[in-house]
Amino acid sequence: MLGVVRVTRRAYAVDEWGVGELWVAGGVVIHHVLPGGVPSTTADATAAPPRPLPDSEPPPRRSAPAGPAFSPGGAKSPDESLRASRRSDGAGFASALCDRFVRHLAGEPTAYEDVDVDLEWATPFQGDLVRALRAVPWGEVVTYGELAALGGRPRAARAAGAVCADNRFALIVPCHRVVASSGIGGYGDSGVALKRRLLALEGVTM
Repeated sequence: MLGVVRVTRRAYAVDEWGVGELWVAGGVVIHHVLPGGVPSTTADATAAPPRPLPDSEPPPRRSAPAGPAFSPGGAKSPDESLRASRRSDGAGFASALCDRFVRHLAGEPTAYEDVDVDLEWATPFQGDLVRALRAVPWGEVVTYGELAALGGRPRAARAAGAVCADNRFALIVPCHRVVASSGIGGYGDSGVALKRRLLALEGVTM
């Protein structure tokens, strides 16, 4: 039986990007909201970043996390409870990972192969796609069809696109490195401009 588990939730600010959020439980990433850097049309983009939230605050269910006046960057909020056996002692881990995000968005080559993400929602094939995508290194891109092939099903480009569209782990699962065969492709609600900006950090121009 599933039960609600408290998680560590951290807001972090990045110069010229905005404010993002990270949710972790027991050293496992549950959700990462990337700073979008695009001011909301309904909020003051110059407002101060939200205060860091206390450890062990439970996330809302089936809704995007309360956030600053910036658009999220490809991640989606959890839509199910976590197993009650999960621990919620990830404060230090969350802070260190947020520091890594800041370095990434400053243009420093950064990898996340040591970071565990919650894949309880995934089918075996979706898990294979996530693992294949995480192996695409800084500065390289693959097409949706190539990602599907890396995941073991060369004809499942649409499934690869769906995994990218529902990605909760921006940067850690680098869906910005997946492009269409005819161009840059989409980037969910965050838009192509943000995807292009992320790729430019890595020296990829599209």
